[in-house]
Amino acid sequence: MDATPPATNSVPLERNIRLLLAYDGTNYCGWQVQKNGPSIQAILERAIEKLTGEKCAVFSAGRTDSGVHALGQVANFRTTSAIPAENFRPALQSFLPYDIVILESSEAAADFHATFAAKRKHYRYLIDNSPVPLPFLRNYTYSIRRELDAEAMHAAAQLLTGTHDFRSFETDWPNKATSVRTVFEITIARRPVWDLFQRAAGFIPAERASPDVADEMRPAAWKETPARTGQTAASTVAGRQSDSAGINPAARETAGDIVSMDIIADGFLYNMVRSIMGTLINVGRGKWSQKDVEMILAARKRALAGATAPACGLFLVRVDY
Repeated sequence: MDATPPATNSVPLERNIRLLLAYDGTNYCGWQVQKNGPSIQAILERAIEKLTGEKCAVFSAGRTDSGVHALGQVANFRTTSAIPAENFRPALQSFLPYDIVILESSEAAADFHATFAAKRKHYRYLIDNSPVPLPFLRNYTYSIRRELDAEAMHAAAQLLTGTHDFRSFETDWPNKATSVRTVFEITIARRPVWDLFQRAAGFIPAERASPDVADEMRPAAWKETPARTGQTAASTVAGRQSDSAGINPAARETAGDIVSMDIIADGFLYNMVRSIMGTLINVGRGKWSQKDVEMILAARKRALAGATAPACGLFLVRVDY
């Protein structure tokens, strides 16, 4: 008589999948599921359900607010699907809209949690400080036409580095168990608008920089490019020769029209980055000094700090674990 094989109760093993995401937050009410509009989390969870047939909760490194963007958001979800980890990226992408992109998918340790395992987060805020802002940047920068003193903003920002109680920069305190955070670095600088958005940016093919290519073999349009004259690409921008705000056009174009703030910390309070930016804008306008920023930080009163800068200029850049 044939032996009957022993019965097995095979249960699929649960896996932990880690995602690296980029998204344009313009059309969303933020990361977290909301009743008042579509969220990044809801769209992702729906895509996972369509792909795997499972309802999975997706956890993120940071709950970005309505209109905030991400260059490097990290998320994770648990599944019993047998799909190879790296294949989740293209498979899920087919169920996602154009403004949510999965950059990577990988297998994570069973105890990895995108929210609680994060050690450092890097945010960037962008201000278009051009006297005539480009329309293409309106959803990704905060337009301020009056000249900002980026150097003064950077100097004042250094007062916020280190471990402090950032209650003055937290909307609707308290939102967390503590408002103490450690800011490792803040950098504010002027940067040029990407050359390809500019009307007069010099187009320089690879061979243009080679000294063994004769000048007479190059089109006339290349003869006075920034690479040849030693100028920056931003200094060739046409159509910005005068400024009603009294800005020196040559100085502005050389340094760049985008004022960027990069801030790295062990965590951030609700609207903390945008409140810091709103405060430093007042420094850039000459309204406040470094002493004012120092006083605002010590006071731990939100009403004393600057306005919350618009969400459109904020990007989650990177999360470290």
